Amino acid sequence: MADAKGAIAWDLGVDSTVCRARQHAAGARQGDLQNEPPGRVFAEPGDHGPGRSRGGFTTKLHLAVEQGQKPMSIVVTAGRRGDSPQFEPVLEKVRVPRIRLGRPRVRPDRVRADKAYAFRRIRAHLRRRGIRCTSYLAPVAGA
Repeated sequence: MADAKGAIAWDLGVDSTVCRARQHAAGARQGDLQNEPPGRVFAEPGDHGPGRSRGGFTTKLHLAVEQGQKPMSIVVTAGRRGDSPQFEPVLEKVRVPRIRLGRPRVRPDRVRADKAYAFRRIRAHLRRRGIRCTSYLAPVAGA
């Protein structure tokens, strides 16, 4: 309904953030160690959200949001996953159904992203789909 009302700005921003939860966030007692991981899973599969990195168990959320701050798609990966390999899966998940007949809208007018996504492969992908892109650099502290 938001698309039919013109309330979706089809200029999307793509970026990611890392989430970290320690055992204390879930109410675990300090010093109370389990004999084995829950569910008898000894190695976490690579496509699951929690992943081990230097900072411990982390999860990375890759998001595409429109300029009105509405989330359009999300991809959850392990925290050690890079940003640029998840660019195409994030854009592929953008899908806004039409109220009446017609295919859902899946292509934004423009994509804005930081330098983590400034690769030829990504720019070529956007050109093939007819999507304009804008790279922006994060502000430098003290500048």
